Amino acid sequence: MTNLPMPLFLFVVLGMYWASGFAQAASAKEDTTAAAKDFLRHYETNVVPLEISLNRAWWDANTTGSDEAFAAKEALDKQMNELLSSKEKFQELESIKVGSISDPQLARQIQILYLIYLNRQGDLTLLNRMSAKANEIEKKFNQFRATIGEKSYSDSEVRDVLLKSKDSSEREQVWKANKDVGGQVAVDLRELVRMRNEAAKELGFKNYHAMQLAINEQDQEEILALFDELDELTREPYARAKEQIDTALADQYGLLISDLQPWHYQDPFFQEPPAVYEVDLGGPFSDADILRVCREFYAGIQLPIEDVLENSDLYEKAKKSPHAFCTDIDREGDVRVLANIVPNEYWMSTMLHELGHSVYSSKYIPMSLPYLLRVNSHILTTEGVAMMFERFATDPAWLKAYGVDVDDPARYKAASQRMRRDKLLIFSRWCQVMLRFEMAMYEDPDQDLNQLWWDLVEKYQLVKRPADRKAPDFASKIHIVSAPCYYHNYMMGELFACQVHAAICRDLELPGDPANAIYTRVPRVGAFMQEKIFDPGATLPWNELTKHATGELLNAKAFAEEFQ
Repeated sequence: MTNLPMPLFLFVVLGMYWASGFAQAASAKEDTTAAAKDFLRHYETNVVPLEISLNRAWWDANTTGSDEAFAAKEALDKQMNELLSSKEKFQELESIKVGSISDPQLARQIQILYLIYLNRQGDLTLLNRMSAKANEIEKKFNQFRATIGEKSYSDSEVRDVLLKSKDSSEREQVWKANKDVGGQVAVDLRELVRMRNEAAKELGFKNYHAMQLAINEQDQEEILALFDELDELTREPYARAKEQIDTALADQYGLLISDLQPWHYQDPFFQEPPAVYEVDLGGPFSDADILRVCREFYAGIQLPIEDVLENSDLYEKAKKSPHAFCTDIDREGDVRVLANIVPNEYWMSTMLHELGHSVYSSKYIPMSLPYLLRVNSHILTTEGVAMMFERFATDPAWLKAYGVDVDDPARYKAASQRMRRDKLLIFSRWCQVMLRFEMAMYEDPDQDLNQLWWDLVEKYQLVKRPADRKAPDFASKIHIVSAPCYYHNYMMGELFACQVHAAICRDLELPGDPANAIYTRVPRVGAFMQEKIFDPGATLPWNELTKHATGELLNAKAFAEEFQ
């Protein structure tokens, strides 16, 4: 493809121990290898068992929604705060870190430990207040159900109405009811943001957002520069794609394009493409056995996930978290997925995504690695792996391989390709909103956050705010509470996904260009993932891992080739 933009090369993480000058500088420093080993033994003896218990409590709270489970989770989180906030241990760790450690793997563990302890430094009372407030808000999210009159809607039922209803009034009611959770948590969320900022400033950071990026080995200014470039890259293609979407939606609902409102875009946040394609891409899933397809797919690429499914909680129930996630409980192979499966395209994609997380965990990361390294390289790399496997959910050839019938495969394929392009663009613009909102919110939590939210939605998503909308819609996105300052990693993960997929197609000589290539029963894909992605665990920082897997640092070349 011609006229592609220049690649968006990302920075190499700060503080890498194998930087070119490290060996010479280390020789003049005190040897802290023995002290590092002692500190690591202390962590594994005292902190790791508590972390595993906390993971189990977090799972119980999200699967049951019970007050008792959330209380247990909060109590364990306080214990973790007490252990990791120790100023004495942190000072000891700092002295070890600035010394000379002869073993690179041990040095990497000390770097990871330093960031873990840094995240919990500060006043213990404040840390516990933060944990309690986050716990309280998360419980409200889990127990919330959109309600109109006497009828309550599960998350899947909300999505079903927004997908299928042609009644604009009904759509508006359900969309607004779904956003009511924002009104229940907005005051608490703003208080939590202030507390987080207070904790960050105690440690010398300008705010919590800057601190969280530093702890994740990222730099706020460089992330913003990346997203500025992505804005330039996607702005015009997105505007063209959205014009097509708006035309189709206006036709569906019998409206003028100028009358379209946020509830007409089907996804509650317009982070996914609406159903506007020439065929019903969700049609094949009404009778599909989603779990069977997932089992066969992952087994076919030599990454079976049967034991993960046995440990998981996969269907809707009262008070359970209405969302989806994967968690590694103990880094000993106890990997679980929380889901709320119904037979539709959304949950086909979601299960491929979450099970993609599951294979990039202690299930396939070698047990020979120590505990701290027996984990993904970075949150963006695990998101990338999940996104890479999710991409096949609406490919007719891929579906046919698993017995899911598609009427008129050629038309379905054309619609699927357009949807894939739209999905990349729509998600990229949505991530702009999330990154810039959180960054600005932590800079000034006392500003009009709803005004800020809708200003960004209008600018980057080209979706106009409803007239006289005063409700705190910004607070209705759970990630702002439970995964703060995280969302930009989804977009960086998409770049990683496109780049790794292109490398698989190249190295395994799969037929077709990457935008069209699939893998079904190709065991070599699992072997590639094992060698290039899973085996290093967290021994390599994210950009070093990207180069190890693909031959290049992270860039937007493969991403741009797909959506153009």
